[in-house]
Formats: sequence, C-alpha cells, structure tokens
Amino acid sequence: MTDTIARQKPLGTPFTAASTVDDVLAGIDLTGRHVVITGGHSGLGKEMTRALSSAGADVTVLARDPGRAAAALDGVATVETYRVDLVDPASIDAFVRHYLGSGRPLHILINSAGVMAGPLRRDARGYEYHFAANHLGHFQLTTGLYPAMRAAGEARVVTLTSGAHRVTDIIWDDPNFHRTPYDGHVAYGQSKTANVLFSVELDRRWSADGIRGYAVHPGIILATNLGPAREPGAPPQYDDRWYEMIRAMGAADADGNPVIDPGRGLKTPAQGASTAVFAATSPLLDGIGGVYLKDNDITPVDDSPLPGRIDRPPSTDVAPHAIDPDSAKRLWELSERLIRA
Repeated sequence: MTDTIARQKPLGTPFTAASTVDDVLAGIDLTGRHVVITGGHSGLGKEMTRALSSAGADVTVLARDPGRAAAALDGVATVETYRVDLVDPASIDAFVRHYLGSGRPLHILINSAGVMAGPLRRDARGYEYHFAANHLGHFQLTTGLYPAMRAAGEARVVTLTSGAHRVTDIIWDDPNFHRTPYDGHVAYGQSKTANVLFSVELDRRWSADGIRGYAVHPGIILATNLGPAREPGAPPQYDDRWYEMIRAMGAADADGNPVIDPGRGLKTPAQGASTAVFAATSPLLDGIGGVYLKDNDITPVDDSPLPGRIDRPPSTDVAPHAIDPDSAKRLWELSERLIRA
C-alpha cells in the first residue's frame, strides 16, 4: 500500500482544471499512433476523438451503433467506427479478433464509455449493469487487446473513473447485488472504484512490457451522454436523488443549465476531456503509471469521509481503498473468472 500511496504525488504540471484538450496536446504529434476509444462519438469521448485525430492519430471509435457514431464524427479525419456493446461479450471478442487480425499495434486505449445511476438492471449473464458495462466490458476489451499494445512497445491505457469511487469499496461478497439492497449510486461508485483498481493492477502486471495504466476523474460535466442504462440514442433518465444532488452542489442554475466553474470541478466537455488526453499522451508521465489523475495532474490521497450533506462538490481526490494493491490483484482475478463464466 505504501508504494501506491507514494505514487499519488502531484507533478505540478503547467496545466490546470480549466485547461482543454487542445491545451494539453499543444506541440504533441501523434502521427502514426493508433488509438482505440469506447464511446468516442459523444460528450467527453467526442472531444477526445477530435483532439487526438487533429494531432495526427488514427482513431477507432467503439460504439453500440457504429453508424450513428460515424454520423456524429462526420468531418473528423482519420477515424473509423466499429460495433462494440460493453455488455455483449461476443461483440468485444469480435472486435478484438478484428483488431489483432489487422496487425496494427495499439498505442493508446481509452476506456471512456459508461452508464451512471440507473435502476437495477442485469446483463444476459446476470451481472449488475454498472459493474458489467463500466468495468467488466472494459476489462475484457483491454486484456484482449494486450498483444497489440505489447507490439506497440510503449502503450497507455486510460480508464475514466469518477470521484464517486469514494462512495464505496468493492462489495466483495456480492458485487452483483444479488443479496445486497440495490442503490444505483452505490452500484455506480463500486464500478468507479473498480476502474481505479484495474488501472493499478494493469500497471503492475504490464509495465515491464511498456504498457502503463491511468485512472482519470474528468470532473462534473453535465453536457454529456453519461447516464443510466438505456437503449442507444435514448436520453439519460436520472432519478430525483441525482437532480437534488446536482442542484445542492450548485452544478446547475435555477433553470437547470450547467454551471461552469473548473475550480470546483464543474467543466465543459473540452475541459473534462483534457485529463484523459493528458494521461494518454503527455511526456510528463513517462515512466509513471498506476495512478489516479484529475485536473491534468496526479492527485494526492484523501482518506476523509464523504460529507453527510453534499452542498458543494465533495473531494474527488483518490481514496485509499481504490489504490490498495491487494484489492487490485483480487479484483483482477475476480474479473477474469467473471468474464470466463
């Protein structure tokens, strides 16, 4: 545990919470680099795709509806789309076979897609939907693409998490809520803890192959498509508790419009996407991995409890349970069993 805590030391980068994707990519040439990103056609993902393509990268966007994704990315150069549904293991395996069969190395993988705060729903295997979509699908995709990342010589895996990881550790004896009373916010928080633990263990296992892992909290960005499990193209349907929390934090004004205040974590999509792009490309992170970032820097560890009443954005620095190396190893082994079941 001491090593993972020691790694969570801010670098003092020249970027801030208000920096955008274009700011962090200034002067970086990604010509010849191959990128795969889930959900790269909307919200934060679209900002990442646009910026990485503009820097010269070839970007493959994975989406449940690749035609819709291609239409959303019309005009963005060097982009292709492919169907992947993160709760459909067969679609993930099909893409992995396609990509490995192409012979292309993979330099950057961004696990960006996700669902949030939905009602209890399960995939075809009986797995709780947040855990399946936000973690297990990305775990299966990432481990499947390992040969292409190893072939690249140097590669980075960036997984979007959230300050909501602070809500809960992994519910080790019941991660799929078969016995535990269901709470969508706890389910989301568990999946976000899983995203951080996954990045920690990935870096431990694969750094010797030149593959580094990063978990990124983008901020609170209301103008995105992140929302509960739903049919492709349908708008998010948040519960009353979510709206109450957003209003209480001052993240929306009286008319429901997003408030932009990067210092409090309330960002535009271009600002919110910047930390993921920073993690994916910045030379300032050379030789560093297995860390949690926000606001374009590594965060310190914060073991303070969540406030009883959320009347402002709570701390989003990393909690100790999310970087515990024993938990990270345990989650990896659990995930391997679950995707093979």
